[in-house]
Amino acid sequence: MQKQELAKQLTENHQSFVSYVLSLSEADFVKSENGKWTAGQQLDHLYRSAKPLVLAFSLPPFMVKLLFGKANRPSKTYEEIVQKYEGTLANGAKASGSFVPKTIAFEQRTALANSLQQVVQKISSRVANYNEQLLDEVVFPHPLLGKLTAREMLYFTIYHVALHRAITERNVGL
Repeated sequence: MQKQELAKQLTENHQSFVSYVLSLSEADFVKSENGKWTAGQQLDHLYRSAKPLVLAFSLPPFMVKLLFGKANRPSKTYEEIVQKYEGTLANGAKASGSFVPKTIAFEQRTALANSLQQVVQKISSRVANYNEQLLDEVVFPHPLLGKLTAREMLYFTIYHVALHRAITERNVGL
């Protein structure tokens, strides 16, 4: 995907998730069975996951290269990133540290949804400052997948929200 399509998919996938979560009743929003995250916790996790990307994409690319190095391989495709992430999850990896959501009350949903949308808007606007070459040169650390190019990180983020929407729909339907 080219950068315009990346920004568009990022925005659309997050908007779809936010719209879905905001449509839930209070009972569905706070529903949790078998230790699964509630819809509110899914929303919080996505916010916590996306927020560091605002800073990452705000730094000058030369600074990111100094901090994390430069890609030594071509970017993987969207499908390859999805396959790598699903394989990592299948091997037992899961969110930890600051990415683990806290309990989210129904009354917090609108404010948190707005915060997530603002973060995604900031990421999308900052991606516009990258050219296609930089998306494949600059690398960012991912807590489960290691170093990802900027393009791969966007692929991951696009998939990540779609995955959590599917999980939330499944959990609410239990």
